[in-house]
Amino acid sequence: MDTIKKEMTEIIASGFNTTTHYDDDRILELSWDSLIGTSSTYLEDDIVHGLDDDLEIIIKRLLTGQSRDLEIVTITGMGGIGKTTLARKAYNHLAIRYHHFDILVWVTISQEFRCRNVLLEALRCISKKTVSFNAKDYDNKDDSDLAGLVKKELNGRRYLVVVDDIWSKDVWDSTRGIFPDCNNRSRVLLTTGETEVAIYAATSSPHKMNLLDLDNSWKLLRDQVFGLEHDHPPELGEIGKEIAEKCKGLPFTISVISGHLSKMDRTLESWKDVARTLSEVLAIHPDKCLGVLGLSYHHLPIHLKPCFLSMACFPEDFQVDTQRLIQLWIAEGFIRMSARSRKSLEEVAEYYLEDLISRNLIMARKRRFNGEIKAYAMHDLLREFCLIEAKMTKFIYVVRTDQEVLTLPTQKHNGGRFSFQSPFCSAEDFIYRLPFFTRSIYIFCSTCFVHFSFFNLLRILVFPHSCFAFPCDFTNLFHLRYLEVERFDCLPESISKLQNLQTLIQHEQCGSYITIPGTIWLMKNLRHVYLGSPSYLPSPRISELEIGILPNLEELSGLCSFSCTNDVFKSIPNLKRLMVRVSYSKEDVMTKRLIDMSSLTKLEALKCFRNAWKGISIRRFSFPTSLKMLTLTGNFLFPWEEISTLALLPNLEKLKLKESPAMGEVWRLSDDNKFQSLKLLIFSYLHFRHWEASSDSFPNLKRLVLKNCSFLREIPTDFGEICTLESIELHYCGIGAEDCARKIEQEQEDMGNNSLKVYIHSSRGKF
Repeated sequence: MDTIKKEMTEIIASGFNTTTHYDDDRILELSWDSLIGTSSTYLEDDIVHGLDDDLEIIIKRLLTGQSRDLEIVTITGMGGIGKTTLARKAYNHLAIRYHHFDILVWVTISQEFRCRNVLLEALRCISKKTVSFNAKDYDNKDDSDLAGLVKKELNGRRYLVVVDDIWSKDVWDSTRGIFPDCNNRSRVLLTTGETEVAIYAATSSPHKMNLLDLDNSWKLLRDQVFGLEHDHPPELGEIGKEIAEKCKGLPFTISVISGHLSKMDRTLESWKDVARTLSEVLAIHPDKCLGVLGLSYHHLPIHLKPCFLSMACFPEDFQVDTQRLIQLWIAEGFIRMSARSRKSLEEVAEYYLEDLISRNLIMARKRRFNGEIKAYAMHDLLREFCLIEAKMTKFIYVVRTDQEVLTLPTQKHNGGRFSFQSPFCSAEDFIYRLPFFTRSIYIFCSTCFVHFSFFNLLRILVFPHSCFAFPCDFTNLFHLRYLEVERFDCLPESISKLQNLQTLIQHEQCGSYITIPGTIWLMKNLRHVYLGSPSYLPSPRISELEIGILPNLEELSGLCSFSCTNDVFKSIPNLKRLMVRVSYSKEDVMTKRLIDMSSLTKLEALKCFRNAWKGISIRRFSFPTSLKMLTLTGNFLFPWEEISTLALLPNLEKLKLKESPAMGEVWRLSDDNKFQSLKLLIFSYLHFRHWEASSDSFPNLKRLVLKNCSFLREIPTDFGEICTLESIELHYCGIGAEDCARKIEQEQEDMGNNSLKVYIHSSRGKF
């Protein structure tokens, strides 16, 4: 503060020496604007927590670097996470402001980009005699002249320019030319909510900001409500932490809630009320929510807006499976392909998902080992904005309370989409009140039986908490594309009337088997079938084979082993994912015949589950060479030498063996057993004791995971020589295996290899 006061005094004194007609307030305003770059975005002495590590990284990037070339440093993250605050702290850091750079410039890119405004803002910062700056002096100059002036002033000087809140590649291309490369370690610092823009502009990898942890969230809320020098009443500690936790680590949410709490009585009951109604508190500040998050949404291309708004269909904290979300988008008609595109609908949808992730509008909740996203979710504040926008645009009507159910008949809603998320209402209470033109119904409350035949234009029915009897009149829903229910007892022959059905999901197992009617072979548009119960699929009859079988089916889950016949597999030639449930019975002749899957030339993922204690030879399986992922779960009791033959699969990248699929105490791999493409190997509840293998057995392995392998005495020490190996993870394993893992890690560290990490969780303390 003393330094700022001194600099302010010098600026003002300089102003009085050069002009006598300036108003005092105007001088102060101009001086302060110049000092901080812009008055529109700066929050004076923000109370911030949890940015120390981020600040250290950014300062290091700005001050160091082997190259003398101009470098572009970028900060990215979702709206409200503190990108501007972090950039401001770096901009005002003593080492940055007074010691390293000759000149500092701060420009903010408004939502509607105006190059002239940016150039004038830069010139104001550059001008040493700020009080003499007057935008009218540049009225007669065009943008190219102004750009030349900025470039001239920066040329030859070591500068730092902060470009705050940039939204597109085009905007960066329009401004990039004014920053000369003076070969003197000048820097440009960008903040953006668009990861793609950050990657495009940066000369190094973007710095992605993370959400605050609970400790820093509580500190931020506490200090903003009570001040840095004032302690909070002890009785508000626990409830305060609960409120902070519900803010999900987003500083903007914490600031909104802190402002609300500051105006309330500091009593336990008042704070408990805020904790109960946090979503409502955020909803009463729509101007703030729209101000921060609206930019991200309104910059979306038109094809991504319905995809984003569709997240309002799901309840709070709901994690949406990737494949499920993609199938819903396809069924809703959100995915469009150009006539020249060679990509499938699923590939286009995956690109849309990646785009929304890069814009920090949805978050990855679960990832596979290779970085692929398994499930998505949305931050609570973004969800509130999504709900507001969906309501304003009549995209979907969401019922979250019983009161909203009661007012449903009076709603003039023409969006055709409805989502019922109140756990206390029954579908029978409202389903008959919906308009006949309803296209999509999402029901996340319990019920037993509802007729839907009235909605003859229905495309989507998501009903995951239902006991479904599949009434015959239901099959009159000719336009239905997506059906998801908890369970049903059987499928009628008339299901073939659902000629447009693309996705059929049944979650829970009911009874022993479900028989799928043979008429399913007439449903040419089926793409995704997930059945929680073991399901018998009869072979297509000759007449059905003649009309083209199921050419679009990509996933079939729940198929019982009785149905693993050549006729069935040849009738689903484009299948990519298959899950088979294997059981032992007199009818199941699987142990006596070859299971030939070679006709499934596009199959990439296969999961086999077995419950019975009856051995099956792995040689009974003829796996397709296209297979990339294989999971064997249950008591197959393959001898270990048969497991070794899986090395013959040339494209196998993931192998998971769970719950005793193999028998024997020793797995010995010969020099000929090379899993050439394997990247992930997971063992769970295996009872072998010795593992004999070399680094050549798994030349491309990246991740080894052992869970509950308590009898395993050692991991092959040669594994340290696998140059691609990144991690070894042990969960509830024995002392011997743990010691081997630590020894491998230590040997690699001694040789200077710090890329291999060993993680040990909850030791068994055995062997």
